Amino acid sequence: MPNVTVRYLDIESLSFTQSLIAGTHAYYADEPEADDGDDLGPSPYELLLWALGACTSMTLMMYARRNGWDLRDVRIHLHHERVHAADCDNCEDTNARLDRIERVITLEGDLTAEQRARLLAIASRCPVHRTIQSRPVVVDRLADNLDQPHK
Repeated sequence: MPNVTVRYLDIESLSFTQSLIAGTHAYYADEPEADDGDDLGPSPYELLLWALGACTSMTLMMYARRNGWDLRDVRIHLHHERVHAADCDNCEDTNARLDRIERVITLEGDLTAEQRARLLAIASRCPVHRTIQSRPVVVDRLADNLDQPHK
């Protein structure tokens, strides 16, 4: 299972910049300047969209290859927004907002209409998509020793 570490960069001139470490890979996350960040990396929501897009593309390529289909390229464009839940009949709070992710998938290759339709259906089966839709439980706890995170 994935194991990552996120740590605030305690540099006086930086506002929200975070160091992201996953195994041998290191990245930065930040907020845009418009939100008082330093824009030194993608925002947390951009990272979420990247994860969903990468997983979707990998899943589609893997499925097409296993079936011998001519899928040469996959591009995923994602957009996140918070929309009003006014059309929610069961919402207790009519001012509530729902998260909405739009995923536009471009498939390149010599594919039939049936293959394209099947790939669109397979997109919703990528593991990250399933995790987001399953409403995962996040368990928070304070570490006993900050230098030794729980594994």
